[in-house]
Amino acid sequence: MAIGLSNAFIQLFDAEVKQAYQAKAQLVGATRQRKGVEGEVVKFPKVGKGAATLRVPQTDVTPLNVDFSQVTATLEDWNAAEYSDIFMQQKVNFDERQELVQVLSNAIGRRQDQLIIDALTASGTSLAVTNDIGGTDTNLNVDKLREAKKLMDKNNVPPQDRHMVIHANSLASLLGDQEATSVDYNSIKALVSGEINTYLGFKFHVLGDRTEGGLAIDGSNDRTIWAFHKDAVGYAEGIAPRTEINYVPEKTSYLVNTILSATAVAIDAEGIVQLTCRES
Repeated sequence: MAIGLSNAFIQLFDAEVKQAYQAKAQLVGATRQRKGVEGEVVKFPKVGKGAATLRVPQTDVTPLNVDFSQVTATLEDWNAAEYSDIFMQQKVNFDERQELVQVLSNAIGRRQDQLIIDALTASGTSLAVTNDIGGTDTNLNVDKLREAKKLMDKNNVPPQDRHMVIHANSLASLLGDQEATSVDYNSIKALVSGEINTYLGFKFHVLGDRTEGGLAIDGSNDRTIWAFHKDAVGYAEGIAPRTEINYVPEKTSYLVNTILSATAVAIDAEGIVQLTCRES
């Protein structure tokens, strides 16, 4: 345990990290979650479809024979750590502590988001919206949103809890689409706030460039973004984000470490749509 650092302060620091990380991790709440997983493997159940049969008097009923399966993922362990000598025998610089809180919590929050993005990428979904929807080599536009909605509607994906994770460049393009911003088409005053929270049933999550990888872009400037239903993607935690503070004599510093053991996996590819957007 940290030398000269009270338990009250350690608890305060940990609480601040959790508060900050919850504000920065954007995608966890958009998934089907499992918390407190024991062991290194987590399984999400997947139930197939069935069709009702016509009843014939005095005959046996016909079972649906619904297919039950499981999607399996392995937990990954992550650290966000930094040495610090700002804690000096019960004396704490408040501003520096807050900066360290933000650095560690943001790093863990971005990693949680990346686990989910990687799961979407590995989903192998056959539902795709090309960059030629709404014009040749286009960025994000309303036509692409309509196509993504159509693909989900066709697969009977519930209209509630639909999400879309897009890049900041995608948002800039969408804000240039008159149909998305004009009050003649909708009541969202997008140009006033500079953002679009929901549209065509999708809740938007806007990400910028990220050192963890973020939303992939290729050499042709084609950016991959994703639309998905909450139950189509699973996120599981064995260890929720937690902060440890220990004194390291060899470093004459405190080691502040935020840890996470988690994973994400695509449960049902029929609820995931891949959109390709050409950025200029």
